[in-house]
Amino acid sequence: MISDDGFHYRDGRLQGEGVDLAALAEEIGTPFYCYSSAVIARQYRRLAEVLPGRVCYAVKANTNQAVIATLAQLGAGADVVSEGEARRALAAGVAPKDIVFSGVGRTARELVFAIEAGIGQVNLESERDLKLLSDLASARGKTMRIAIRVNPDVDARTHAKISTGKAENKFGIDIGSVARIYREAADMPGIDASAIAMHIGSQLLDLAPYRMAFAKLATLVREIRGQGVDIRHLDLGGGIGIPYMGEKPPELAEYAAIIAETLGDLGCDYTFEPGRFLVAEAGVIVSRIIDVKQGATKRFVVQDAAMTELMRPTLYNANHPILPVAQPKPGTGSAKADIVGPVCETGDYLAVDREMPNVAPGDLLATGMAGAYGAVMGSTYNTRPLAPEILLKGSDWAVIRPRQTYEELLALDRLPVWLGSGRG
Repeated sequence: MISDDGFHYRDGRLQGEGVDLAALAEEIGTPFYCYSSAVIARQYRRLAEVLPGRVCYAVKANTNQAVIATLAQLGAGADVVSEGEARRALAAGVAPKDIVFSGVGRTARELVFAIEAGIGQVNLESERDLKLLSDLASARGKTMRIAIRVNPDVDARTHAKISTGKAENKFGIDIGSVARIYREAADMPGIDASAIAMHIGSQLLDLAPYRMAFAKLATLVREIRGQGVDIRHLDLGGGIGIPYMGEKPPELAEYAAIIAETLGDLGCDYTFEPGRFLVAEAGVIVSRIIDVKQGATKRFVVQDAAMTELMRPTLYNANHPILPVAQPKPGTGSAKADIVGPVCETGDYLAVDREMPNVAPGDLLATGMAGAYGAVMGSTYNTRPLAPEILLKGSDWAVIRPRQTYEELLALDRLPVWLGSGRG
């Protein structure tokens, strides 16, 4: 979380690039998401300098158009999993040819949108999808490059809810069926079956599953080519893990070496789809402590950020670093506490049994590594308006999503005529 180019203490106060987060909190209120352009750029360059192919940002990690545009201006394409994400990427300036449209269950409407928008590649996960896209594209006189997503039945050794490459997962097509499907796809109108895709999971800290999966992919490509189908493009997905709480992250050079060793002799172009790696470290959630409450067996630090702002701890038992915005002075005591929000759920917590410096109501906290799967999973549960998002660049900052007002939130509802207006 702490880095020279992103978030760091200066004169005892937490800064985001050149912006004082306490001063920002006074101006816009709490809670809020805060993203560092410098960290996003650093993470993108780390990948682009090592990986032998095109980086397409997995938009689902953080869909704010300003974040997508930041990466697009650095040279990234986009990996999207819905028509809505595709529209966001296009609106943020990503060229249609640089968009990969993935997803386990696209509707006919979404596939028509991809065809008419000129999306560069559609990743397919069922034979139904392939037949439907062939019919829709050929009826419009178009040819779409497709990649069948292979399920290699490889355990990514990550959390069960973000593992996607095992036989029991819903993603992809069983590896034993893929060669036959490519043989059939080669004769389908409206289809350019020259690519193949694989993504085995997210937050991988061990590279061994990649080696196993890529070796299976290489064998499959040779089999498909033996049938006369010219596979020229490999979409290797994403999933490289990050050190949320000091874990040892994979070496990118070693990852690139595995690709070269297992797939390098195939002569294919590569696409990569990182999401979390590019944006997680770039974001914090700034919150204000409401109360410090001593229960019979536990101490609770109650703050105004909750599971509605960061679902990952509740959903995945995930750990995020949490720091006081005012740097603790030497000799400041500490104690274990649960860091919780005001939402009416026992599962509303950002940390459990966390050793924390002694803090008081009114103090500010910063929850780190929150640039991925924070705002995009945010909700209005308990009728809590969505928190704003801020993008930093040097000493400048901009609101890239304003705080939702109660009026905007309530206006989303419609009362039927028999209930009247409900007002007045």
